[in-house]
Amino acid sequence: MTARPLWIASLVLAALGLLLLGAALAWQLRRSARAEARVDEMLHAREADTAVIAPFPMPGAAPPAGEGGGKAEAALAQSVADSLKPPAWLDSGLARALFADEDRKLMELAGLEIARGGLFYVMARVVLALLLPMLALLLLQPTGQRALLLGFLAFGCGLMLPKWLLRSRATRRRREVVEELPLFVDLLRLLQGVGLSIDQSLQILAAEFNSVLRVIGAELALANRLYGSGRTREQSLQRLAHLGADDDLSAVVNLLVQVDRHGGAVQEPLREFSLRLREKRQADFKQRIGVITVKMTGVMVLTLLPALLVITAGPGFTAVIRSLSSIGGR
Repeated sequence: MTARPLWIASLVLAALGLLLLGAALAWQLRRSARAEARVDEMLHAREADTAVIAPFPMPGAAPPAGEGGGKAEAALAQSVADSLKPPAWLDSGLARALFADEDRKLMELAGLEIARGGLFYVMARVVLALLLPMLALLLLQPTGQRALLLGFLAFGCGLMLPKWLLRSRATRRRREVVEELPLFVDLLRLLQGVGLSIDQSLQILAAEFNSVLRVIGAELALANRLYGSGRTREQSLQRLAHLGADDDLSAVVNLLVQVDRHGGAVQEPLREFSLRLREKRQADFKQRIGVITVKMTGVMVLTLLPALLVITAGPGFTAVIRSLSSIGGR
């Protein structure tokens, strides 16, 4: 038996072993999902038993606290905290090598839960790292050093492809945050102007304006859940502060934290911040237009200049050629 069948057989056995490992991890995830669903069912039952109808419910109003309500809030806080922190199996050697701290930050920026997204991320890296070399060797059928080089390249691409996709999603969400930030500041200033508190304004932005604030609205909904479960305003908005591509969103979050902690008027700082965002956006647009103008110069030279030369110099060249032809004919 040559080296090539042994290489393929070892890859197949490794793939089977990793598939069994993935099946075991998926079974654990299913058990945790069933337990979480059971906890949610119990919480809904307790809330139905202890529900009290408020005369004028507001989005930021807290529900009445009782013995059952306290247990429900504690269980809700635990479930929210468990959904944000990584599970215990991600701290093992192989999982930590495939799912490093940088990957966890990218997953948070991409808006995915670490508890579930980490499992699919690790399984995707493992399966692709084994599947792509097998497909490359079976389809292309290289020999010698070419087979080793091709297998190594396919292994590297399979290992890095999920990370590239995750980074692309995180970059796209950060660009969307930059686009949504001026509207978020204007809506927050409008809600503050009608007399709502910070809590009520954030609740309304997350519930009513999630169609126009897709990324920021989802992060605000998570921050409101964390704040309602017992976290401080600074802790609940920490993930939103690190989501922006620059310091603008972090400055807005710091302003909200300071106002929530010490009180005070927030309309005038938001108005000045909105004006600064508009000026910065106009400067960015001018910079993009300048870059596009430089790029279009090259395009015009490559496309319009030959046509312009043909139109302007074509008749002259034709007349010269005809004159030379007539002289040669004589």
